[in-house]
Amino acid sequence: MGVSEKSLNFADDKSNYKNNTTMKNFKHYVIAVVAAVLFSACGTTRTVPLTGRKQSLMISDSEVLSLSATEYSKYMQTAKKSTNATNTAMVQRVGQKLANAVQTYLMNNGYANEIQNYQWEFNLVQDQNVNAFCMPGGKIVVYEGLLPVTQDEASLAIVLGHEIAHAVAAHSAEQMSKQIKQQYGLQIGSAIAGALGMGQNTQSIAQVVAQYGLQFRNLKYSRDHETEADRMGLIFAAMAGYDPNVAVAFWQRMSASTGAASAEFLSDHPSDATRINNIKTKFLPEALKYYTPPVTTTTKSTTTKKKTTTKKR
Repeated sequence: MGVSEKSLNFADDKSNYKNNTTMKNFKHYVIAVVAAVLFSACGTTRTVPLTGRKQSLMISDSEVLSLSATEYSKYMQTAKKSTNATNTAMVQRVGQKLANAVQTYLMNNGYANEIQNYQWEFNLVQDQNVNAFCMPGGKIVVYEGLLPVTQDEASLAIVLGHEIAHAVAAHSAEQMSKQIKQQYGLQIGSAIAGALGMGQNTQSIAQVVAQYGLQFRNLKYSRDHETEADRMGLIFAAMAGYDPNVAVAFWQRMSASTGAASAEFLSDHPSDATRINNIKTKFLPEALKYYTPPVTTTTKSTTTKKKTTTKKR
């Protein structure tokens, strides 16, 4: 009995379907394997100080610091330093106390090798925006517009502690790592497409890092990063000898301030209500364990009475 042409066509279609399915599955498998190899070969796992959170980084300290130094240098060439000697000295004093506290903590808790990454510098600049930032590597800049809201050194320490926390927690490197992982995905897909004759159009990882790395000053962190920086910053301020309790009043002033809505370093942060609640219920109890109130000495005034005696003759 002969086989019909229809049966032959059906058999061919079934065979083609199996081949196509196998090819698709193979491509997905290759993409997954190559991605895993690239990520494991190039990435490192790091533990964030204080919080213990694990993070996956695809960019080295040297790369972050190089990009940061370049951007900071360009910024300071155009920025105007404050002419107010008193406020400038305050910013430098608060910043240095925080830096000392951070370095002591890193030294005593297994992060001594990271201390070499910090070359601390503190500047107050003539800008009326409510803003402050800390570059990776410890370059701290405070805008004059922030000081009317902070009002005192302890509140300034709360802000600078938050910004320093971004640097210590390597949030910039973590954000860039996300971009690199996305770029690796594009490269993997394009490489396979090229092998199949579909063409290739990708950027190098170096280009992605260079382009993204020039945005440290205006980097938008995730809400999780901002919350982590709130927690760590409060502890750093307490370690430096500043009362973390002032954080509540400061954030209330910030919330009530007319310029608060446009404050650059508040973008993508948790809402004021959420932040203040977190500080009151979660972060303050922890931070107070690191705070030692200054010892106040009282001087007793003593009066000595002279006894007069009359001698009888």
